[in-house]
Amino acid sequence: MLIHWIWLATRPELSDRQKIAVLEAFGDPEEIFYGEKAGFSNVTGMTQAAAEALDDKNLTQAREILDDCVEKGIQICTFHDGAYPARLKNIADPPLVLYYKGNLTGLDSSPVIGVVGTRKASAYGLTTSKKMGYQIAKCGGILVSGLAEGNDGSAMVGALTAGGMVVGVLGCGVDVVYPPMHRSLYRDTEKNGCLISEFPPKTPPYKWNFPKRNRIISGLSNGVLVVEAPYKSGSLITAREAADQGRDVFVVPGNIDVPTFHGSNALLRDGAIAVSCGWDVVSEYAALYPDKIRKENGEPLFLTEQEKTPAKVAQKPETPAKKSLFDRKKEKKPIDNGQKKSYSDLQDLSAEEKQLLQPLRKGETLVDDLIAESGLPAGKVLGMLTMLQIRGIVALLPGKRVTLK
Repeated sequence: MLIHWIWLATRPELSDRQKIAVLEAFGDPEEIFYGEKAGFSNVTGMTQAAAEALDDKNLTQAREILDDCVEKGIQICTFHDGAYPARLKNIADPPLVLYYKGNLTGLDSSPVIGVVGTRKASAYGLTTSKKMGYQIAKCGGILVSGLAEGNDGSAMVGALTAGGMVVGVLGCGVDVVYPPMHRSLYRDTEKNGCLISEFPPKTPPYKWNFPKRNRIISGLSNGVLVVEAPYKSGSLITAREAADQGRDVFVVPGNIDVPTFHGSNALLRDGAIAVSCGWDVVSEYAALYPDKIRKENGEPLFLTEQEKTPAKVAQKPETPAKKSLFDRKKEKKPIDNGQKKSYSDLQDLSAEEKQLLQPLRKGETLVDDLIAESGLPAGKVLGMLTMLQIRGIVALLPGKRVTLK
């Protein structure tokens, strides 16, 4: 029953991973509720305190939460529901229950881009995040953000201006508007997408809730875009969560002399993907969603008249386009066209590498699916794929796909 899902989700002594572990062991929250304390201790990673929390059979809190949801029109999606987003389900510590208002469907059938940045955004950062949100939506992307002041809210406004679907992931209950200045943005988000929280109704915006909710922003997303972030920023937490979950991390390069860009510029040094427009981000997933992605050249509505009118330049005779360094690198030399290796030829692989590559015998697959099928941690899989690519055993393809070479 739904009340037992809420009961399990609100057990205070269990981490998200422990809740998933006990759910996998018992199969259903109702079975856990009626289970014996001795049986909980046999679950991997279960502590004495966690077992005692599961032995507490008081449903008063869960019943109050359920009544609140009914009264306020808040919907509940559990981990076993078909509407639960598949990408989020595959992270290491997914929430058991999502409380939401709006429309939760469509998140698995379109490119989803998380956009984050600092609350204390510069004027340039606010303009850029709004443009990026607009362009991502125009190119067919669904924008996910935290609805915070600064870059997050600005990106949401841009996406809504473009008529796109948006998702706000909250660090409080979905019935709590924070910051208060975003009340109208909350309404627009609910109307044109959805508001999501793992926290029950009435939960205040405690500061420790926001780092926790960041894993949901990245977990829902194909990739995360950091627009502007200083060294100490929650946006960097989201970027790290994204990398650990196997998501792409994109960054808008910023002025090296501006402190609010020091953290995001550091991500570029660590290997994040530099982008300058929404198409740079969304086009990474064109192979995954060919029917949803489109290249949009239209300018945002909020550009100034001067920005809308391009400067006239003298016409020059057409000359053959010069090939960039990256174009030349893509040209294969005859030595590159060696015979394709078969799986059976790879004798020098470790046991874990063979386990990882086993699904590729059937052909190319998504990196996320490979992580799920291999049973290995996402961070370890990504590191192994990098080394296997260097050794010429696998090839990484557009749209986060991988295949044997």
